[in-house]
Amino acid sequence: MTTDFSGRFLGVLGGMGPLAGTYFVQRLIALTPATRDQEHVPTILWSDPRIPERPAGFERRGEDPLPWLINGVSQLTRCGAGAIAIPCNTAHLWHEQMSAATNIPVLHIVGSVCEELQRRHLQNASIGLMATAATTRAGMYQRIMARDGLRCLVSQTPEFERLCAQAIDLVKRNQADAAFDAAAKCVEMLADLGADVVVLGCTELPLALPYARRTSLRLPVIDSIDTLASSALRWWRQSDPHDAPFAPLHTASKPGV
Repeated sequence: MTTDFSGRFLGVLGGMGPLAGTYFVQRLIALTPATRDQEHVPTILWSDPRIPERPAGFERRGEDPLPWLINGVSQLTRCGAGAIAIPCNTAHLWHEQMSAATNIPVLHIVGSVCEELQRRHLQNASIGLMATAATTRAGMYQRIMARDGLRCLVSQTPEFERLCAQAIDLVKRNQADAAFDAAAKCVEMLADLGADVVVLGCTELPLALPYARRTSLRLPVIDSIDTLASSALRWWRQSDPHDAPFAPLHTASKPGV
């Protein structure tokens, strides 16, 4: 039996919110085509719920979260992470600064969503976005999707923003079951605007719209937690193919925890 404790592992910068970070790790495990414990991805979760609110910080209504984000990136780098996944969409508004603070890859959650949209041949689809108001107003999804030839449909009506924020807030309050109605209404509103598919562009939203209840929605959804997990698995497999013990990945759409 080997006692070589060195080797690659994935760093996860979580705590934004705590449920989303732990659910990401859960989905990472569920999406790994492993047959035994040793075939899963070695992972360290840095879950720091003290990180200031990202929407308020970006809009200069609250404390700047960037020093805390960089601290998390630095701690994971110091621990020896080979790459970092951040299961918080709004935190990616500081992706450039976080990437500059380390010499390892910081996976981009929006890039992972775009890869999944292209894998599903949705280049000509109208793609509705559910996200925090800060993420939507900053245009992060819109810019990256436009670069990849994808059409992003957003709604900035007060009612849509209120319902989306309500669903996110309920998950953060550990009331995920109560968040479903508000989140489902947002899907309905995007369908009425002409969306063909909806991106869950906040990592609380997959918890508000769990797999078991998605069949009741008018539109299919793309889950940013699952797409990020799939990107992490691709990194694990591709960064050292000889060290990756398992076969092709499950698709990001595969349910099951």
